[in-house]
Amino acid sequence: MGWILWLGGGLVGLVVAVLSFQVLSMRTGWEPGVKAIRKFTRLMNPRQMRTAGQPGAYAAVVRHVGRRTGTLYETPVGVVETDEGLFVALPYGTSPDWFKNVMAEGGAELVYEGETFRVDDPEVVPSAAIDTHTSGVDRFLQRLYGVDQALRLRRVASTADNPASG
Repeated sequence: MGWILWLGGGLVGLVVAVLSFQVLSMRTGWEPGVKAIRKFTRLMNPRQMRTAGQPGAYAAVVRHVGRRTGTLYETPVGVVETDEGLFVALPYGTSPDWFKNVMAEGGAELVYEGETFRVDDPEVVPSAAIDTHTSGVDRFLQRLYGVDQALRLRRVASTADNPASG
């Protein structure tokens, strides 16, 4: 019985240590820690992509073109939709390649809630701009991890939506 308690305590201690490492790395911007977290996230992205962009899914898919390669990439991102546009929290700041690609291109394609459309006019804004549109849990996690920026994107009206443009 004692070994079960010892093992359980060890597992709890490990979880606390990993979460503490994650929070401290993100809040302080400690580069080795952030790189490790990003590597882990990249390993999890294929699993996230199974449902990303579908109705009711947590993540949308941003399709972007590589700045140097011209290769089409797909990255799962969390999206918050408001009257002012579509917002993506930036937990890693402005350093991810997908972000740089979208900024360089001036837009991307987004798969969100089962719909695919173009977005443009990317702009970095304070994450507080979406506070009233996010859940309490999301606001708590953004504050815990020190996420203070979001990317605002605007949906491009299709010619079907705007007959004057056709």
